[in-house]
Amino acid sequence: MAVRATVSRFPGDQDALEESGLPWGVTVSPFASKDENGNPPVYGSGGHLLPRCENCWAYYNTYCEQEQWAWTCALCGTLSGLSSQAVTRYSLPESCPENLSSFIDLELPMDESEEMQARPVYVAAVDLASSEEFLELVKSALLAALEALGPGSLFGLATFSHKIGLYDVQGPIPVVKNVFIPHDSDSALSMELQDVMPLLSFLAPVDTCKDRIASALETLRPTTSWERTSGAGQGLDGVFLGGRGFGAAMEALFNYLGSEYGNTFALARVFAFLSGAPDIGAGQLDTRRYGEQYASKGEDADRALLPEQTPFYKDLAAVAVQSGVCVDIFAVTNEYTDLASLKFLSIESGGSLFLYTSSDDSTLPQDMYRMLSRPYAFNCVLRLRTSSEFQPSHSYGHFFPDPQYENVQHIICCDSFATYAYDLEFANNVGFSRHTSELPMVQIAFQYTVVVPPDELANAGSSSTTRTKHSLKRRLRIRTLQFGVAHSINEIYDGVDSEVVLSLLVHKVILASLEQGVREGRMLLHDWLVILTAQYNDACKLIQSGHGGSSIVHIDVAFSQCPQLQPLPRLVFALLRNPLLRLHEEGVHPDYRIYLQCLFSGLEPSSLNRAIYPLLTSYASPDKQAYPRHSLSRAALITSGSPIFFLDAFTNLIVFYASTADPSLPFPPPQDCLLRTTINKLKQDRCITPKLTFIKGGQDDATSFENYLIEEQDVEGSGFTSIMGFVSFLEEINQSTLEYMK
Repeated sequence: MAVRATVSRFPGDQDALEESGLPWGVTVSPFASKDENGNPPVYGSGGHLLPRCENCWAYYNTYCEQEQWAWTCALCGTLSGLSSQAVTRYSLPESCPENLSSFIDLELPMDESEEMQARPVYVAAVDLASSEEFLELVKSALLAALEALGPGSLFGLATFSHKIGLYDVQGPIPVVKNVFIPHDSDSALSMELQDVMPLLSFLAPVDTCKDRIASALETLRPTTSWERTSGAGQGLDGVFLGGRGFGAAMEALFNYLGSEYGNTFALARVFAFLSGAPDIGAGQLDTRRYGEQYASKGEDADRALLPEQTPFYKDLAAVAVQSGVCVDIFAVTNEYTDLASLKFLSIESGGSLFLYTSSDDSTLPQDMYRMLSRPYAFNCVLRLRTSSEFQPSHSYGHFFPDPQYENVQHIICCDSFATYAYDLEFANNVGFSRHTSELPMVQIAFQYTVVVPPDELANAGSSSTTRTKHSLKRRLRIRTLQFGVAHSINEIYDGVDSEVVLSLLVHKVILASLEQGVREGRMLLHDWLVILTAQYNDACKLIQSGHGGSSIVHIDVAFSQCPQLQPLPRLVFALLRNPLLRLHEEGVHPDYRIYLQCLFSGLEPSSLNRAIYPLLTSYASPDKQAYPRHSLSRAALITSGSPIFFLDAFTNLIVFYASTADPSLPFPPPQDCLLRTTINKLKQDRCITPKLTFIKGGQDDATSFENYLIEEQDVEGSGFTSIMGFVSFLEEINQSTLEYMK
């Protein structure tokens, strides 16, 4: 569990917080195997025996004071009694994880029925109202998925178009049974999927049926327009009237899987492969809202295309969460699909949203394999508690908020990369008192379930080693942290973590642009930097008085006296250049913007930093690095004199050979060189597969590389006039700061 705060020393009170101009908050990656310093948790058992505070319900931890029969809560100071069982447990404190470390992972007991049903279920829902190329890509992705799935998994294959198809692959020949989707959005299916095919006929064990599943995949064919019109009885003189009943198919699948939830399987994941917008049945979307009509209606496309056009998918996400189903959406299309409406299915159920604009160079099979071969937890509950002087005010991330309890989030599926963020605020006007020794405390509790393979149980010396079945383990992971309090504004600035500040800013501007449009998100970001610059200059006393009142001699827009703040102007500039905040008229596709919102709002701070401001390094040869970091400008390329450049933009990796490079340098770089080793390591550590491109300057089209050299590009269309790039941007911030300080 990695936890990072925007500042290592918290502001003393509300005035100090406002004076600093910084956001105050934390990011949490609860299922990360180590903390932010690389330390693993201390494992143990008896999570249900851990004492809890009678007042705030925080868990006992290493910061608590313990007497023989009682303990004092480190978060709220309440004295709570210890049970006789706990007294016995703590008579040998060295044997208890909670006395050894503030980062612990404890087993929780499970009842027999839960332990028995440790079968994860995976269902592929494939769009047949698509093309041959789309289906070939999906087939290869699902074959990759079958290789990654652990033994003991169950797999179901469903298709959707103007009808839902369910495959029974457990016999010698795959059998498909269909049910038609009513064309209008109010009608229900003529029969429940359970009546079309019993769930246990649909879900096949991967261990024994892998070849049969592969054979069934080979039978997938796109529906023809003739099939759609005649089959659904919706044709008029053979006119094609749509045929992608995605919403109805998802609703039916969740009910199908949810009907047996809790007694048949531990976790259900639905992989939805989509080649366009749903256009028939429940949840159909009107794609005409994207197009020329904004010009005629005078509507702001940046505002109009961001909210969902129907609450259907948000409501359906609640059904998925209720049924314990996690949904991953893989959209392979360059047409407008209205991901703004569809995204709730994945983000609220703990799933992912992927967008591939073409099937030719898509990384879908690699992403699929990577996603399924890394460990993940499911059926998770996340809770953040703080000491009484402050509290979380807003939470961000791909979760489902608990309808009853504040600051409790439900996450159906959570891998080691998944990250959530919290804003912090003071609970009163007092802040952290200078007269007490108590320091601010944060405790994060994460309860989750994992599927443990039989070999791990055997290694753990379990008596049931004869069982070949997987087993479920419920665990409680707790991290308790203590933060210092800053006694001056300089102490706050010296402890800034710019990557976490960027994370919180990205969450805030996404929220602002969803509610008020992209322009508003841009203004918010720009104004924030102006206020921070003003507060910093004020605090560092860079303003001098002249005759007859104060005259400002110098505004330090580069934060030259504070290394921790120096990356921020560049990061804000890069974020304003990012398609996330570029305007509609600059050619940003609304679906791509939504995809970036979903990607960025789940990334941990270092990855997000890389996605917003790419890293450019140079190499003297494929085996020798020249410079570890350059600014993103052509000037950097020319002045460094290096022949090879490597750009890491998180989703894209580009190797660029300068046109002046020695022709004897091997192109592309050989597999066993340092540059390739670096690239392969980066690919392994990513949550998604980055696309790798090799470009030879002077011969190949270098546009994709040059587009990342943002420091020399203007920020036109932002509402802030700027002629060149980063330098002009700083001048503009300087001007705005002067006006703000007047």
